[in-house]
Parts: sequence; structure tokens; C-alpha cells
Amino acid sequence: MKIAGIIAEYNPFHNGHAWQIEKTKDPQGACGATHVVAVMSGNFTQRGEAAVLPKQDRVRAALAGGVDLVVELPLPYALSSAEGFAFGAVSLLHGLGCVEVLSFGSECGAVEPLQKAADAMESDAFRTLLHYRLSQGITYAEAVQKALAEALSPAAAQLLDSPNNLLGIAYLQAIRRIGAPIRAFTVPRTGPAHDAPVPAGIFASAGYLRRILRQGRPQNAYPYLPPACVPVWEQALRDGRAPADEARLDLAVLAKLRTMTPQQAAALPGVSEGLENRLIAAARKAGTMDELTEQLKTRRYPLSRIRRLLWAAFLDVPAGWEKTPPPYLHVLGANERGREILSAARHGALPQITRAGKADTLGPAAAQLFALESRADDLYALMLPRPLPCGTLYTNAWIDG
Repeated sequence: MKIAGIIAEYNPFHNGHAWQIEKTKDPQGACGATHVVAVMSGNFTQRGEAAVLPKQDRVRAALAGGVDLVVELPLPYALSSAEGFAFGAVSLLHGLGCVEVLSFGSECGAVEPLQKAADAMESDAFRTLLHYRLSQGITYAEAVQKALAEALSPAAAQLLDSPNNLLGIAYLQAIRRIGAPIRAFTVPRTGPAHDAPVPAGIFASAGYLRRILRQGRPQNAYPYLPPACVPVWEQALRDGRAPADEARLDLAVLAKLRTMTPQQAAALPGVSEGLENRLIAAARKAGTMDELTEQLKTRRYPLSRIRRLLWAAFLDVPAGWEKTPPPYLHVLGANERGREILSAARHGALPQITRAGKADTLGPAAAQLFALESRADDLYALMLPRPLPCGTLYTNAWIDG
């Protein structure tokens, strides 16, 4: 048995995801995994968006598309920067104690240049250059790119222009920092570019698919989903579980933000340099979420960071969680091979949660985090065409594939 890990959001699961799994499991390929475990974001994603489909349905699609085991990336990591996102996910794979390989997509299609960039970004020389560039008042992303160009090479800095390369570097940094004995394997990204507005062949970007699904045109999306995943979407649509619409919570989010104090805003993850004051001032003027994000968005604070901050404020996500390892593995679904992974992970570093009540037996940190997840799921449920009742995290059993 050779177990590979994949870090994903599957928002939604599409042909590109299935292609990555196929390459990861190819017995003639460089990875040759027999089993795949996915660490998947829950109902909120790293882009600062609510998932278009509830996590239980995305788990069903993942299992239908070739994943064997799905564990949840807890909310504080899912709503974090690339660094926090990667740290939380790699920590979970390491905590299983049986994952040999991390498989991820990249635009460059090779591990070596990404590894060199990751190593350089851990050096004292890079940190000194980064501090100097930040002192010039440019954005963090620009400062990182300029510092890497000087510490390593302009070609290495160009890797950061591509989002999958950027995440790949973050994964490699997390592997090194955690000391995880996990080898990296990358699948060259195929099809349209990230967030491309049009498909290419049988592939379409997740952003394109989310857009047409939310426009009520699911049939236009189906050619770009694995055939086994189409029934999952059709059932979710019939049952009123999709697509989620963030606009249903706009006034609730604005109401929460208008009642926050500067001290509460300052305690949110990712807040620095007086951003809490900008947030409070903007929330008291804006009448819509679009107005609010436009007032807060700057070159220094891109839209994805602002959106993550707003959801963290609404969902009461405290700062600091994303810097500590997750206290448990929450199993969302598994097939027969997935249960073999769980059996192999029995002596791993992290306890497995397969039934909700167990969280309360794992100590205060686990209980607090699980309660945070439950509240977030209850609020997400209000964005669905047919809102679900509270407590679904406790009443939904793990998906048996």
C-alpha cells in the first residue's frame, strides 16, 4: 500500500481533479499511489468564498471521482493565507502517520524549481531582503517576489506569478517546517488557466464552473465534470442543497460587522497595520457587501484576503488557530480503500473523529474547534436554496463510498 495525500477544495470537483488523481495513481507513473487521501476545505474556502456545494456533497463527488478518504481541513486553516492553509493541511497528512507522498498540481510541472524556491524563502538572506522590501511600502506579494529574485533568481521569482506554483511552494515549506517524512510529487496543470473565463477541451476552471452553476445552468457544467459526479450535483439540486448563495447572508454579515469594536476587529486573523480601523469605518458606511469589499480592497489588501477577513469576523474565527497544529482528524467520507488508510493510521499522531460526539472527549482545544465548525456549518446552511436545520455536523454521518 502506497498512500498519497492531496490538498483540495473540490469547489466543485471537475475533470482536472480527476486527471490529477489518475496521474497520482498511475502504476507506471512517478508516484504510483494505490490509495489517495484528500484534505478538503469545509464549507468555506481559501479564496474567501462559501463553497458552491455543501461539503457532504463535495465528499460524495470526490469519492466518485477517485479519492479514497476525505478528511476536513478545519475552518481557521481553510480561511487562512497560503502559509496557514498549507500548514494545517500538511499537519493533517503528517498526523495520519502513513502518507508517503503529497501530490499537487503546478504550472511548472516539476518539483525541483519549487523546492529550490521554498528552500531560498526559508533562508536568513531572504528574510533580510524581504524586510527591506517591505520597508519600501510595497505589497507583501511584491516584496516576496523581489526578495526571491535577489536571493535566488528572477526565474524563481516568476514561479510566484502562478497560483498553483505558489501553493506548491507553501506545501514544501510546510513539509520542511513540520519535519514530515513526505515526498513531493507534482502533476503539470492541464487545460485552462486558473479562473480562465472559457473552457479548453474537456477541462474548465473551477471559477468558470461556479459561475455557470450559480447562474442556474448546471447542464453547461456537466461536460467538465466526471460522469460519476453528475448525479451528485443533480441530487443536490433536487434536494435544494445547491447552489449556495452568499447574498442570502449579506445583511447578517453587515449587521455583525457594524456591532464590532476595534478591539474585536484587531483580534481577527490576518489583521495588522491598522486594518481593524479601516474595517470598522467601512462597515459603518457600506450598505452592501460589494460596497464594503470595494472600500477595503487596496493593492496591499487584495480581495481574497479581505473576503477571508470578513468571513472570519462573521464566523467568530479567532487569530492564532492557523499557527498551531490541528488537534484531530475529522473523517468526512471513505470507501473500502479509505478504511484501509484509517486502519494504517490507527497509531498516527492525531486522533480520528468519525462520530461527532468524540470531539468533546479530546480536550478543550478539540471541543472548541469542533464547536466553531458546527456554528459555521449552521450559518452556511442559511445560504442554501432550502436551508438546513442547525446541528448538521452532529447529525450527518460520514459518507460511505
